Amino acid sequence: MTEKAAPQFAVKPPSAEGIAAALTKAGAKGPPPVHLWDPPFCGDLDIEIRRDGTWFYLGTPIGREALVRLFASVLKLEDGKFYLVTPVEKVGIRVQDAPFLAVDCTAEAGDLRFVTNVGDTVVAGPAHPIRVVIAADGAPRPYLHVRRGLEALIDRKTFYRLVDLAAPGTQDGEDWLGLTSGGVFFPIQRMAEL
Repeated sequence: MTEKAAPQFAVKPPSAEGIAAALTKAGAKGPPPVHLWDPPFCGDLDIEIRRDGTWFYLGTPIGREALVRLFASVLKLEDGKFYLVTPVEKVGIRVQDAPFLAVDCTAEAGDLRFVTNVGDTVVAGPAHPIRVVIAADGAPRPYLHVRRGLEALIDRKTFYRLVDLAAPGTQDGEDWLGLTSGGVFFPIQRMAEL
């Protein structure tokens, strides 16, 4: 008498195609509630977001804008690491600087409205602050908080336009050149350094 072997289920390694298929199948309306999802970690995926905002998979740029936007919608930051998250899996990815790029900005009624490379529209204010970091080479690196700890690097042309809109203000008792949006003053550079 022979024994029947128990069925073997192969665990498929995570793939960009599998994540995209699962998300498309879910057909969510509105932004996915990734902050509510806590699936198990399934490993790292060879996806990298470069400094210029380009997404790469297996060393090749992802040319489908809809796919990039889909992945961006399920991006999550946990403990300083970036993940693509679905209700059932979490995979690590690499990000060179910020996961998004702010590519345009308009000034409307005292607010600064930004558009990112993945289609997010964000108004700078208390929930979406602007911060400027001075890089090792002395160049300013401006960032905008987009959502849930994820930031956009403000691209150079947009930052130059913002500098043209900047006005003097006070922050922590010091005079700064900065921007006001959503009723909040965001310092760019100390006036003494100009």
